[in-house]
This record gives sequence, C-alpha cells and structure tokens, in this order.
Amino acid sequence: MRFVSPMTKRRLVLCLRNDGYIYQVVPDRDAATHHQLRVVDESGEDYLYPAAFFAPIALPVALRRAVLAAV
Repeated sequence: MRFVSPMTKRRLVLCLRNDGYIYQVVPDRDAATHHQLRVVDESGEDYLYPAAFFAPIALPVALRRAVLAAV
C-alpha cells in the first residue's frame, strides 16, 4: 500500500459497478495516462481499476469528514 500524506487532498469516487461504494483515490499519474485509477479498497490496499468504473464526487464538509474517517 502506498503512503498518502495527510497534506494531500484526498479524492473520493463513487463506484458505478459495486452498489455505490465510495472509495479513496491515490494519485498516480502513470495510471491516469492509461485511463485507470489507483483506488484503496476495503482491505486498505490500493489497486488499479478502469477509470470508467468510477465517478468523482464532492461532498459537504461534515459528510466528507465522516466518509474519510471511515475509509
């Protein structure tokens, strides 16, 4: 698993293939050039997935904090 600095703005995405689960994205420029996202799954490990499987989401601050505390 890659270390994500607390200073890095954590991006959240909604999975379109898995009943709407919300995941954290780890920045990966190489993956992006191949239309993929590096996503941290339920195990805490990060894996590459097709970017088309996800939609970016913006949440109100309080909800975002709650979601980030849970992922």
